[in-house]
Parts: sequence; C-alpha cells; structure tokens
Amino acid sequence: MSTGSTCETAVQVSPGPSSVHPLRHRLNVPAPLLCVTAMFAVQLGIAFSRPLFEPLGVSGATFLRLAAAAVILLALTRPRLRGRSRRDLASAGLLGVVSAGMTLCFAGAVDRLPMGTAATIEFLGPLAVALAFARRASHLVWALLAGGGVALLTLFGAEGGGDGGSGGLDPAGLGLAFAAAACYAGYILLTDKVGAAFKGFEGLAVSITVGALVTLPVGIGPALHGLSKADSPWPLLLAVAGVALLLPVIPYALEMSALRQLPQRVFSVLVSLEPAVSALVGLVVLHQVLGVAQLAGIACVVIASVGATLASRR
Repeated sequence: MSTGSTCETAVQVSPGPSSVHPLRHRLNVPAPLLCVTAMFAVQLGIAFSRPLFEPLGVSGATFLRLAAAAVILLALTRPRLRGRSRRDLASAGLLGVVSAGMTLCFAGAVDRLPMGTAATIEFLGPLAVALAFARRASHLVWALLAGGGVALLTLFGAEGGGDGGSGGLDPAGLGLAFAAAACYAGYILLTDKVGAAFKGFEGLAVSITVGALVTLPVGIGPALHGLSKADSPWPLLLAVAGVALLLPVIPYALEMSALRQLPQRVFSVLVSLEPAVSALVGLVVLHQVLGVAQLAGIACVVIASVGATLASRR
C-alpha cells in the first residue's frame, strides 16, 4: 500500500478472533511506540525502494514489491474465497485496483520529488476524506490551512538540494502525487467495506494480490529487463522482498497491535505526523534537504490534520 499513512486506513481492518497466523498476537509494547515505529517502517520502505527504480524502473520495482508482499500475506493468512458474496469480492478487487494506482503514482512521485513533499501532498487524500464528513464550520479553517501548506510546497522549488532543483518542482511528479492522494482517499473508503467483510488480514492479502496483478502488465517488462541485465538477479530480488516486509507487512502487524490499545482519536493524531516522518527519513536516508518554505508547508498540513481530527471528535 502506500505510502502515506497506513495507520489511518488500518483503523477499519481489525483482525477477527479466529484469524490463525503469526501476526495475530499482541505485542507488549506501548501502542504509541508501535504506531510511530510503523510510520517509520513505511517511510523507510519508500526510501529503500528508490534505489531499485534505476535497475528495475518505477513500474518494475513496484510490481515486484507488490508481488512479494502478496506472496508473504497469502502464505500467512491463507484467505478463503469460497462462500464470499460477489459484493465482498468486488470490494476487495476494487481496493486492489485503487491500491495499485496509489502505489504506482506515489512511487513515480517519489522518483521525481523529495519524499516529504510527495508524502505531504499524498496525505491530502485522508485529510480530504476527514473534511468531507465534517459537520463543523471550523473545519473550513483547517482546509484553508492545508491548502496554504500545499501552495507553499508547490509554488517554491526544492531549495537546498531537493530533487526539484532550483527551477521548481517537477510538474509530472506533482501530478502523480495528487493522483496518489485521490487514490488514497478511495483506498480509505474501500478499506471500511473490506475490513468489515474479511477477517484479520485476509482482505489485505486479497487486495494486495489484485494490486500485483493490476501492475503486472506495466511492470513485468521493466522488471524482467532489469533482472536480466543484473550480474546476479538474487540480490535485487532479496532487496525487493526486504522492502515488501517494510511496506506493507511489518507496519500492518504493528498497527493492528496498536489499534487494540489506542482510542481512535489519539491514533488519528499520531497518524497526522506522517508527512513530518517522511521528511525526516528523506533527509537521513536520501539526504534530501528541504527549504524553509517547504518545511512550513509540511507543518501547515500536519497542524491542519491534527486540528481537523481533534475538532471532529469533540
């Protein structure tokens, strides 16, 4: 899945009591620490995916990552499809399509933009969903603040060595980031239905498998080309498997444990920190230094998300 914040979407995917797989057990770790660790795992998975784009291409690396994640999750959950209604299967399939679009678009955005910028724009998806269901006039303030943050991100170039260069951010990268945000919004809405219809991680395993199949036509060619050009394909495949564990397998296990302990209000506030976590990981791992305006833009979106979350639960 993406990228942005899996914590937000995982709220609706609580494991059933009869789920039988190693990810079911509760971890004796404070819930906020589990959630923050999951966010760092997601962003590290994105950062470590970036070096794979050159040998495998964006679509090839994305396809292989989704395929590896699907194999892992199918082995762990062994979902049963017999007896499922057409509506349940259609919801899981559509979730897979949206997940594939979100993953591909965000990977393309990260290939062209600093991670913090791409993640902040993508985070507009869940923020838009929260504001769409708002019933308070005060939410308009948070929407305007988020819009101002995005304006700061998009109108100013990647100062200080970001990927956008001094001439401004890549327009294609911005377009892909906004497309990922739209897919992210759909992903959240569909996760509600799939989480209610499937036990534990079964719906996730089905949707990730569909996502891998959706990306196969555009990803199989670049993936095979990259693997055939490598001196040995195994290091590349092992790297892909490792990234798949970082995103989405390990974060979802951590998030499920956290969600059993945390109130949704506290959980959602923690989720709002994701763009800042992405900017920090981009700085440490990829040495992406953002300018003052872009840091201010990220801060605006984080504050707007926290404000909208707290106001909606009063």
